[in-house]
Amino acid sequence: MSLLSNTLVELTVLLKSRKVSPVELMRETLERIDQVNPQLNALVCPRDPDVLMQEAKAAEARLMAGEGRIFEGLALGVKDLEDAAGLINSQGSLLFKEQVATRDSIQVERLKAAGAIVIGKTNAPEFGTTAITKNLVYGTTTSPWDVERTPGGSSGGSAALLAAEALPLNTSSDGGGSIRIPASFVGAFGFKPSMGRVARGPFEFWDSGRTSVWGPLTKTVEDAALFLDQVVGHHPLDPMSLPHPGFSYFDHLEQARERKWRIAYSPDLGYAVVQSDVARVVAEAVRVFESQGHSVEQIEGGPPELGADWGLIGAFELGSHLAPQLQRHAELLQRSVLRTIRMAETGLDLEWWGEASRRRAQLSRWVAEVFGEYDLLLTPTVPYDPPPAKGPFPAETEGRLQRVASVASFTIPFNLSWNPAASVRAGLSDAGLPVGLQIVGPLQRDELVLEAAQAFQRACPWHPQWPLRSPD
Repeated sequence: MSLLSNTLVELTVLLKSRKVSPVELMRETLERIDQVNPQLNALVCPRDPDVLMQEAKAAEARLMAGEGRIFEGLALGVKDLEDAAGLINSQGSLLFKEQVATRDSIQVERLKAAGAIVIGKTNAPEFGTTAITKNLVYGTTTSPWDVERTPGGSSGGSAALLAAEALPLNTSSDGGGSIRIPASFVGAFGFKPSMGRVARGPFEFWDSGRTSVWGPLTKTVEDAALFLDQVVGHHPLDPMSLPHPGFSYFDHLEQARERKWRIAYSPDLGYAVVQSDVARVVAEAVRVFESQGHSVEQIEGGPPELGADWGLIGAFELGSHLAPQLQRHAELLQRSVLRTIRMAETGLDLEWWGEASRRRAQLSRWVAEVFGEYDLLLTPTVPYDPPPAKGPFPAETEGRLQRVASVASFTIPFNLSWNPAASVRAGLSDAGLPVGLQIVGPLQRDELVLEAAQAFQRACPWHPQWPLRSPD
């Protein structure tokens, strides 16, 4: 069995016990990437293999000397919307295709301090503006489940490498579903922490809407908890970052006692159009919680639909950040990105902004009411199967017109409300493709969402069923 068939947690144990060396693991990682990346196009801007092998040898020496850290010698892919010193951070745009980062992001800095070795960047759509990972710099990323389909976005490169069992350690971010949507599409575990749980930055611009967070996209819930343990905690460069929670998420899962939860289930949040087999798979997954003795109640209605608001505000802020480049080099942007920015420029006024603010306040009240009565909320993660690798998203589903930002119908609300939310693999659709179940928790109760996800994982484990794994 390949070393990369192991989970992240299992690999840390193998390395610490010296049953596997970082050199051996790095060599196998590079070979695996050479094998799968030509089809997936998921790892971009790779580092020199000779340099990586030298760093793996240094990691091996530290382990032999008893100085190994938790991720000592593990290869790390960094999403191409995040800085890693010495590597291009193109953000998927021709505008920045030669922009080399001079320092690490806070998250990368902390993962490197835990012993990880940056191996390269993982592909992302231009400025993370869509859930299909393609751009004019590196091209289109495909899914290991079906190379004709997208692995989602904007963390699509990280998701594809994870599901192909090429890189168990990657960075991801989520501003409207960009961790949870790829997790759903590739059948992995994706966790969007509470706003501020993982410090972000350093910032060139301040995001006034502040919907994006960094978080783990992993094989298992335990892998995500271990990842979080290395990256949580306040940082002075992110004034919204939260203090360290004062406990280990990984240890918390190990010690969590069994308890019964009051769970709300919404199949559509009152507005989403969901593919019938996806709805069936999610409903069956919800019944798993009932079989465990939890109280599950289907709720009607939902929050205001905010996909259009989210899209316009995000496009307006992106356009404001790019104002100098737009004046000189607008032709370098993908047409879809430029079109969205131009729509935002003409579509936003004071009256509209006020109405959008009221709708977001209504969302906050709805979320507060739900968690005033229930411990957890369950929904589908995505309403349909992964679209084609180059798009488009479906205009309709089974004869029903789709909504604005339909792929993120279930994910956007909880970026706007700042609640922790995860996607677990609920099962497979009729096309044999992964379907995600979203688990949402109260503000800053990240550990509760992880507990619930682990409870589902115990009942319905998805690892080691990965798409490119050879039968034993």
